[in-house]
Amino acid sequence: MKLHCPVESDPPPLIMWTKDGRHIHSGWMRFRVLQQTLRIKEVEAEDAGTFICKATNGFGSVNINYTLIVINDSSGRREGARPAGETEYSTDLTGKLVRPRFTQPAKMRKRVIARPVGSSVRLKCTASGNPRPDIVWLKDSRPLTPEEVGEGRKKKWTLSLKNLTPEHSGKYTCHVSNRAGKINATYKVEVIQRTNSKPILTGTHPVNTTVDYGGTTSFQCKVRSDVKPVIQWLKRVEPGGESKYNSTIEVGDHRFVVLPTGDVWSRPDGSYLNKLLITRAKEEDAGMYICLGANTMGYSFRSAFLTVLPDPKPPFSPIPSVLPPSLPWPVIIGIPAGVVFILGTVLLWFCQSRKHCSSGAIISGQTLPNGHRQPPRERSLTAADKDCISSVTYEEYLAQQQQQQLLLTQAAPKVYPKIYSDIHTHTHSHVDGKTHQHQHIHYQC
Repeated sequence: MKLHCPVESDPPPLIMWTKDGRHIHSGWMRFRVLQQTLRIKEVEAEDAGTFICKATNGFGSVNINYTLIVINDSSGRREGARPAGETEYSTDLTGKLVRPRFTQPAKMRKRVIARPVGSSVRLKCTASGNPRPDIVWLKDSRPLTPEEVGEGRKKKWTLSLKNLTPEHSGKYTCHVSNRAGKINATYKVEVIQRTNSKPILTGTHPVNTTVDYGGTTSFQCKVRSDVKPVIQWLKRVEPGGESKYNSTIEVGDHRFVVLPTGDVWSRPDGSYLNKLLITRAKEEDAGMYICLGANTMGYSFRSAFLTVLPDPKPPFSPIPSVLPPSLPWPVIIGIPAGVVFILGTVLLWFCQSRKHCSSGAIISGQTLPNGHRQPPRERSLTAADKDCISSVTYEEYLAQQQQQQLLLTQAAPKVYPKIYSDIHTHTHSHVDGKTHQHQHIHYQC
């Protein structure tokens, strides 16, 4: 059967099972403590009692209680009936004699058994034969009394020794015999004396440590214990820093966070060693660290402080943005787009004005039927022409007129060897103070 211990914690708890106040460990032959389960093989009436599952991580514990009741149904069977697991045969129909033999040799392979003080042990000598064999138990060649062996048919095939003391050490022999023969088996039991005490932190570790920013350092913890202890590292949480961690535990007036812990190494001197490694140290890694060693008898702890030197590289100051972050994105994008649109409109208007001035100032000639171009006639300047002339200098205007006249000449269907032109300007002044300027262009081919 199995008894479960439904407990969860961070870090994982240390599970300890007890029966009627006695600790259950590997010395109990039919009992096996698994991760969170107690398994009992071949349940007997003497297994009835109160079972307690105690889960602890050094800072607190919780108990789960079970009451086991074993119902003995052998009283309702006939005299010749045998309990399960006991393969015993009565005289068969032919009356053939069968000498005794052990029916569970696999459970009898371990003949030398060492158990600590306070534990228990079970010695098996289950056998069969025809007629049914008898069994006698001896300790150091001395027969055991019925009280020492225990009462009941099933118990006599298994010798149970509970709450072991050094006086239980010795050789135990079972003699099994019938009319056809006899067999025997001997066990050597050694009860080991030990002192049950809580773990002790030896040496000077952990010690106060200083590390550079971004550097690597470690804390060590050396624990002496009769059994392998649970070693756990804790870090004190500074006031106001509880929100940085998923879970913390309260010890006294301070809160601590449980840190991941590596493997525990066993040393030849009987002590146990564990190391806490801190890499890429930062300012928040500084503070008080605690090494805690715990076993079933209690726990001990020791603290040390870690100092992290400041970062030699100053942090980069953020570059302020040109526009306030409160402005919406449409405004940020629309302002530059509007400026570009206005500049483009002004530039386009200016180019159109220059083009209008240049095209309006060209004096076109008419082509005669014989292919000659008729000389252009003199015309007076309009208001638009005056605006164009005012926007450029007179010399630039003359250069434009000459270039356009040259293009008209090159575009003619025939090229004449000599072209004479006369360009002169007349200026007339009137009495009222007005001045008129006229330009005359004469062509002679």
